[in-house]
Amino acid sequence: MNDPIASEVIKSALVYAAEEMGIAVRNASYSPNVKERLDHSCALFDRFGRLIAQAEHIPVHLGSLPWGLRRMLEQIEREHGGAREGEMWVANDPYVTGTHLNDVTLLRPIFEGGRLAGYAANKAHHADVGGSVPGSMPAEASDLYAEGLVVPPMRIVRDDRVLDEVIALFRANSRTPDARSGDLRAQIAGNHTGERRFRELYLRYGLDTFEAACARALDDSERRMRAALRAVGDGVFDAVDYLEDRAGEPSIRIALRLELRDGRARLDYRGTSDQVEFPLNAVLGVTLSGVHYALRAVTDPTIPMNEGCFRPVEVDAPLGSLLNPRRPAPVSGGNVETSMRNADVVLQALAKAAPQRVPACSGGTMSNVMLGGTRPDGRTWAFYETNGCGMGARPNCDGIDAIHCHMTNTLNTPIEAIERDYPLRVVRYEIADGTGGKGRHRGGSGLARSIELVEGSAQATLLADRHARRPPGAQGGQAGACGKHGVTRRGVQTRVAAKATLALEPGDVLEIQTPGGGGYGQP
Repeated sequence: MNDPIASEVIKSALVYAAEEMGIAVRNASYSPNVKERLDHSCALFDRFGRLIAQAEHIPVHLGSLPWGLRRMLEQIEREHGGAREGEMWVANDPYVTGTHLNDVTLLRPIFEGGRLAGYAANKAHHADVGGSVPGSMPAEASDLYAEGLVVPPMRIVRDDRVLDEVIALFRANSRTPDARSGDLRAQIAGNHTGERRFRELYLRYGLDTFEAACARALDDSERRMRAALRAVGDGVFDAVDYLEDRAGEPSIRIALRLELRDGRARLDYRGTSDQVEFPLNAVLGVTLSGVHYALRAVTDPTIPMNEGCFRPVEVDAPLGSLLNPRRPAPVSGGNVETSMRNADVVLQALAKAAPQRVPACSGGTMSNVMLGGTRPDGRTWAFYETNGCGMGARPNCDGIDAIHCHMTNTLNTPIEAIERDYPLRVVRYEIADGTGGKGRHRGGSGLARSIELVEGSAQATLLADRHARRPPGAQGGQAGACGKHGVTRRGVQTRVAAKATLALEPGDVLEIQTPGGGGYGQP
C-alpha cells in the first residue's frame, strides 16, 4: 500500500502519540525534576527497532534513545530469549541505555493479535539513584559504581502486572524512595499511553498501510536530510574545544574533523582526549545525540525525527576516548557537560561551512546543582536541577537571556516547587546582566540563583564548566562571561570550584552564576 495521505496522517499521529506519552509521564510523576522541569523523553519504534517518532523533549536523548533501545533488545534477546507480550523492561546501565545512571529507561513491546508490532519507550532523569552523594553525580567519582545503582535490563511488568520487588529495588537505593516509585509508575503510564495510540493506528489502517507509512516516513526524512546536507555544501571542516578538569584547567580536548560529501556527513573524533578517571566521559549514545542535534539545528529542524535522519550520518569516536569510553569509566557528567561541549564543537565545524546559519557559542554548560541531606526528623531528601545560561547571539538577532540551550530542553525549577518540597529557600533569582558577549548582536546573559539551606544537614555537588574558558563569540563578536560559584556562611563569601562537593550548614547560601553567550559580529 502506498497511500500518501494516509501515510502523512499516520506519521503525524505517531509524532503526537510520542508527545502525549510525555504529557502522561509529566502529569503522573512525583518529582519536581520530571513534573516541573520536564526532564524526560518519549519515543515509538517499529517492530524492527527503528525509531519512527520521537517527541521534542530532550536533545541529549535524540541519539541515545534509539542507540539504547537496540542494545536493550540485544541483551534481552541474548539473556532472556526476547521480550514477550504483557511485559515492560527497565534499565539504567549507561553502557546499555546510552546516557547516565540517573536516566532510567522503560521499554514496552507492543503486540497485536499475538504478533510484535513495535515498541514504546521513555527515559526520565531520576534525581537520586544512590551513589556517594545526593543527586548521584559525584564530581570525584572514579568509576561507574560510585555514581549509584546500576540496573541491567530486567522486567518491571510481567503479564501486565507491575513487579513491586523491582520498584522496591529502586526505592531501597534512593534517598527519595517515594519519588522513585512515583516516577517509575509515571513512566509505566507513559508507555501504556504510547501503546494505546500505536495500536489504535495499527488497527484503524491495517498492517500493510501502517508499515508502509512508517517506511515512507523514514525514507522521506532520509531524503530531506541528504538534501539539507547537500545544500550546506561539500568540504572538510575542523574544530577543537576544551572542557575544564577538576583543577579548573581547560585540558580535556574534543577534536572533530567533519566531512560533508554529496548529502552525507562523516564525523571523525580522532584526536579527542582519552577517557578520564572522573565523570566527564560520554558514552557513544550521548555523542550521537550531540551530532544529530547540531546537524538538525543547522540544516532543517522541521525534518521529522526518526531513523531516516541518521542514515546519511557516520560517526567515528575511538573506543577508549572521552566520547566512547570503556566500561566502567564514570559517565554522569558526560551526559550533561561533555554533551554540551560536543554540540559546541559540531556547531563550530558547521559554522565554517555555513557561517550565516550558526550562532555564537552559548554558555556551554548545564550548571548542574545537586543538594541533599537529612531533615531534623531523620527524613532524607535530594534535589537536582540544571540552570539556564546565556544563548549565543544569532546571525540576525541577539541571544536569549537565562535559557536552557542546546542539549538540555528542560526548565528551571520554580521557586514555589523548591520551597514546597525541600528545606531550601531561594534568596536570589535573576538575570546576570552584562554577562553576554558584545557584538553586532549581543550574546544572552546568564542566570544568577542563590539557595539557602533552612534546616538539617546537607551536601552540595556542583558540576559545571566555562569557569576558566569563556564562551567564544563568532564573526568578530566578543566572548561571553565565565560562570562562577560561591557559598556565603555567616556573612563570609567563599569561591567554589566548577566541579566540587561541599557540606552545608543551616543558613549557608549557595550561589550560582551561569556563563553568558558569545556575541555575533563586530561590536
